[in-house]
Amino acid sequence: MKKIMIPALLIGLLSPLAAQAQFAKSEDAIKYRQATFTVMAAHFSRIGAVVKGEKPFNKEEVAANAAVVASLAHLPWQAFGAGTEGGKSLPEIWKEADKFKAGADKMEKAVAELNTAAKSGNLESIKKAFGAAGQSCKACHDNYRKK
Repeated sequence: MKKIMIPALLIGLLSPLAAQAQFAKSEDAIKYRQATFTVMAAHFSRIGAVVKGEKPFNKEEVAANAAVVASLAHLPWQAFGAGTEGGKSLPEIWKEADKFKAGADKMEKAVAELNTAAKSGNLESIKKAFGAAGQSCKACHDNYRKK
């Protein structure tokens, strides 16, 4: 058991360092997080079209889009390390790192709940979870994204 736990612990502890080290230039980190958010937004907006009644409800499509958003939700944050300032991000991200991380955690949780609701196939649950996820996105955009 110890033979398994020690490597697993080391991987867990070193993963954030490896994630930051993967960006040789701040521009690479900026492109990475922007690309991740762009893909997330594309799939989130497809759910939004259903929630707004602009597209018919297809539970398989909604579930597939929610799964993509949920699987990507943890990725952009590693690209906000020290020295990665720029893009559409305000300097407050790095000045208020704990507050920013709390917002990121809230968004990940809201997106996970949207994914769970989408798997249920219940449109009313999806609408409620979509609203909460959208609010968590908006909160960060309002506080940490250039207008």
